Amino acid sequence: MAENVLIVGAGPVGLTAGVELRRRGVECRIIDRLLAPIPYAKAVGVQPRTLELWESAGVLARALDASTPMRGQLVYVNGEQVARVDFELPPEVPYGFAALPQYETERLLEQRYNELGGHVERGVELVRFEQDAEGVSVKLRGPDGESQLRAGYLIGADGAHSTVRKGLGLKFEGDAFPEQYMLGDVEVDWHQPSGYAVRAQHIADGGNVDDLLVAIPLPGRRRYRVSMLVPEELSAQDNGSTLSHDGDGAEKSVEHGMSAGPRPELRHIQAVLDRLAPEPTHASHLRWSSVFRISHRIVDSYGSDRVFVAGDAAHIHPPTGAQGMNTGIQDAVALAWRIALAVQGDAADGLLASYDAERRPVGEEVVGRTVRHARSGYQNDDPATIMLREAQLLVSYPDSPIVSGDNGAGELKGGPAPGERAPDCRGLRRASVAFPLRLYEVLDGCRHTLLVYVDQAEQIAELAAAGAAIARPRERDHLDARIVLADGVDIPDNVADGLLGGTPVPVLRDAAGEFRGAYSAVGGCCYLVRPDGHVGYRAARLRGDDLAAHLALVFA
Repeated sequence: MAENVLIVGAGPVGLTAGVELRRRGVECRIIDRLLAPIPYAKAVGVQPRTLELWESAGVLARALDASTPMRGQLVYVNGEQVARVDFELPPEVPYGFAALPQYETERLLEQRYNELGGHVERGVELVRFEQDAEGVSVKLRGPDGESQLRAGYLIGADGAHSTVRKGLGLKFEGDAFPEQYMLGDVEVDWHQPSGYAVRAQHIADGGNVDDLLVAIPLPGRRRYRVSMLVPEELSAQDNGSTLSHDGDGAEKSVEHGMSAGPRPELRHIQAVLDRLAPEPTHASHLRWSSVFRISHRIVDSYGSDRVFVAGDAAHIHPPTGAQGMNTGIQDAVALAWRIALAVQGDAADGLLASYDAERRPVGEEVVGRTVRHARSGYQNDDPATIMLREAQLLVSYPDSPIVSGDNGAGELKGGPAPGERAPDCRGLRRASVAFPLRLYEVLDGCRHTLLVYVDQAEQIAELAAAGAAIARPRERDHLDARIVLADGVDIPDNVADGLLGGTPVPVLRDAAGEFRGAYSAVGGCCYLVRPDGHVGYRAARLRGDDLAAHLALVFA
């Protein structure tokens, strides 16, 4: 049996890859060795950037219904409040921070995957694989025994102990934190402000943190996921947490995640609350608990040829700032649109390799930053930059081999550079639509979208002249074009009809001027926005030959 894509792992990363592939019409198969999802609130923070991606994936509304807003954090040291941080973002950012238990994230993503025709196969594990120039040969083991599979591509979203990573022989170097922690999902009867995380710590005379409580709000009345240092009676024996490798680079061991040992009881959590809670409080309704260890590691490659890794299979690090799951979801989105083009025979040489070129530097930065913040906090960081960075709105790919076209950058100063996230904006008007639109409502996340800003009617002819450059990806349904018309400029209703091979080009009026401001737009400029919401190309003047050279980096 042959599959276009086999995805190993049905966590948030694997399910995201499946959703992104299937909504592009690519058949894929997701397997997971577990018989049922794990009912723990492991990853709980959902960043604004993830919510943006979920909007285009058709998951947003249900995620907002199921989550609770994250409004900020209260910080206590030795019983005194020392900081109140409000999670405020610029007004042009459409979504804020949210908290959603990981099992709910997985439920919503799997629901969307099923709507798109998929079905997660549980109790099925990857035994081994081999790849060649035409595909990947896979051996699986499931309830009915072993079976063989032939796939075009293989995605390893199988976590910190990834079989795919080990099969590729990738190095996964780093270290482990010596401390052990315990997690619990409880209700507390304190009166802290709703939607605020609580971080309380005790600093000893020598300046070291010797006691710690972090409480993250969850959906429900006064419900929190709490984490704290583990008491001695629950401390697991060190069983070789430092990762080592065989001489050929094969991975031996890694210690990360939840322990199979004794679970904390309510009394263990209450003891920490008695010492550190900002007010006398009582914990109840313990839903689950676990001891866990933290490592920080990064692979030396995100894949090769037809086999790739994403999420915890590629990078693990402290949970500081809730970066892990969100970074993995972005991995999956970045990989899926590339693989979709490859499956359809429309990917340029080097497109799949650009996944590693773009995402591994991001993983390295996240690992380094979260380790630094876990050890020394957010010292000397600008608060506004912290918010944007933790929201994952500053992720960019300036050195990517598939972003280009910064001619006329001086005229577009202030707009997003190639590789940066394309900002949202409001106030766009469209004929026959009574209410203003947001730009993100126009970008469907499946295709590249060419945005051409027009403040004089004659500039529309430049788009017509560029028609040959974008003809093939438009014919293959990989690229859309939109005219963004400056407010106050009038053009005939039918002037955009038949511009590109007889197909009308939709016109959006920048009635509020927000597009012009966000993109530093000048008449005749263009931005090419990729399916993952990043700018692939921009130019102060649209020129067909220059645009064609960029598109050749992406499309066959």
